[in-house]
Order: sequence, then structure tokens, then C-alpha cells
Amino acid sequence: MQISVIIPTHQRPAKLAACLRALAAQTLDGREYEVLVGFDGGDAHGTRAAADAWKGALEAQNPGAGGGALQLIEVPRCGITNVRNHLLARASGRVMLSTNDDVIPDPRLLEAHAREHEAASGRGTPVIVSGSSPWVVHQPDRLFDRLVRETSMVFFHDRMIAAQAEPMRDWGYRHAWGLNMSAPMDLVREVGGFTVFPAWYGYEDNEIAFKINRMSGAPVVYRPEARLLHDHRMEPREYLTREYNLGYCAPGFAGKSPQCARDLFGRDILDNAEAAYSREFVQRERTGSARALRSFESLAEMPASVVDGPSQDRLLALAYQSHLPLKRWVWRRGLVDAVAGVEMNADRALGELV
Repeated sequence: MQISVIIPTHQRPAKLAACLRALAAQTLDGREYEVLVGFDGGDAHGTRAAADAWKGALEAQNPGAGGGALQLIEVPRCGITNVRNHLLARASGRVMLSTNDDVIPDPRLLEAHAREHEAASGRGTPVIVSGSSPWVVHQPDRLFDRLVRETSMVFFHDRMIAAQAEPMRDWGYRHAWGLNMSAPMDLVREVGGFTVFPAWYGYEDNEIAFKINRMSGAPVVYRPEARLLHDHRMEPREYLTREYNLGYCAPGFAGKSPQCARDLFGRDILDNAEAAYSREFVQRERTGSARALRSFESLAEMPASVVDGPSQDRLLALAYQSHLPLKRWVWRRGLVDAVAGVEMNADRALGELV
């Protein structure tokens, strides 16, 4: 078995069905891959039925696997990282491919990942493969959507696309994301799988790539042909909630993986001076961040075409740069709550800016 695809899911039956439909139509020989779906919190909202509908198609791809071509595993509500580890314990492939339930894989996705690991094995040098994961374009297309797609607001694909002429460049662990990342299974298991942090959000994908790299020297290589579509339309408040959650989860991450956290942040965020600075920052910058919030939310009210023309790249860069102070405020607001032992609540924190 070449590849084990691991997919955590939670109450998104339509998204999961679209993902499995695409995985049942891969160009890779069906005997060379298996799909493991973990239901976080068990079955709900018809999610299991949506997955069962594609069980036959995946087994037809792999007639010798019996019920193993698609494994559906229910686990108690425990968060995406724990679910991934549950699936790893059941996986039999030589390569782990981590992805999400809200993606639509290209027919050649698994073939591209498998080919890269075969080539690396032949060279005697393992790799971590970060694939291409462009966002689905929803209509009406908005300036906010375009910024998410074409800048580094969430992922850094814009930088990777610009450097495609460097196929063996090591992009580093910051460019390995759980929605389209593969690594040798023996290395994944040797580093202990995904680290479970105290809060259930963020850093586990970068951290496992960090551990594998430090242990084996495996670089993170970008392969645009390992492609899937990310069918997730993000809203401004959702984006800011994500940043708050990342700030809130940062101390727990730093406590369990101090070396990776120090490398990622460039400082010790558990230091008392860091917490003091963050408290002072969120107090000092609250008024300016409140003004920035109104402008930021208005990006979802403008058509994507508003920046079209010869200066579009500069206008997109300007819009991206203008949101960074607000992004930093929200992240530090999350960190302040975590250090204070306050319950994680992005709505409450963002309410201070209204």
C-alpha cells in the first residue's frame, strides 16, 4: 500500500461527500491507496451516510482491499489532531497524506504525491510534500476572497507559486499544511505523530514537519501538480476568529513544543515580558484596531474586480499590508486571554472593537 489518506471530519456531510467522490476517481492504481475518515464526535448530520455512499466506489477502485479501501472510524469529540492520530494508528500505507474534509482532490493528486516519495526513496533522501491547494472561487467574487486567494493572509501559496522554477527548494516547516501534506509513514510514527496541544486549534501541522525535518533532514518541497481545491469561503469575522484562536493556542503550543515555538515566533512567548507587552499592546492599540475592523469588513462588500488594472498587484499588496495591525491585535488578544486563564472566546474579544 503506497498512500494512506487521513481525513478528520465534523458535521460537514456535503463537503465530505464531494471529497470522497474525487478520491474515488484517482489516476493512482486503487490498490495503492486507502482512505481513512475519522468522525470527530461520532456520526451527526448524516455525515456517515454521506461517506457510506462512496464506500462502494472506493472499494471498486481497490477490489482486493475488502472493507479497507475506505475506513470510517467514529471517535469521541476530541479535536482534529487527536482524530488524525486515531487514523494513523489504523493506517497501512508507506506514505501519510493529510487532508481536510472540505477539499476536492484533482484526479492526479495521489499519483503526484506517490511519485515524489518514490523519487525521494530512490535518492535515499526523504521529503515532506506540500501540494497546491487553491481556494474555490465563489460568486459573487469579492475583494476579501481575492485577498485570501492571492496573498499570504492564510497560506503562503503566492510565494511558492512565484518560485516554481526551484523544485528542490526547501520551503521549511512553515509551508507544510495539514490540508495537503504528505510524509513517509515511518517518520511520522517515529516522531510520535501529531502533537496534541492543550487547545484544539493550530500549529500541529507545522510542528510535525518541524519534528520530521529535525530528525531526518527531510525538506519541505512544493509540488503544484499535487493539487486539490479548497472549498471553504472564509468571512472576515471567521478570519479574525482564526487569528484569535492561534494567539490563544500559542502558549499551550510553546509549552509542549518549546523548540519549534521559539523557532516559529522568533522569541519565547512564555516569557513574562511577552505577556506584559501583549497586555499593553491590546490596550494601546484598541481604538485604532476598532477603526481598522470597519475597513477590514468592508473588503467583503467590494467586488474582486475593483482592483483590476495595471496596478492590481500593488493594490492587493496595499490592502494586505493595511490589515496586518488588526491581525496582530487579534492574535495578541488571544494570547492575553490564554495567559490570564480566560476561556477562549473570539466573539467576546472582537466585541471590544465594536
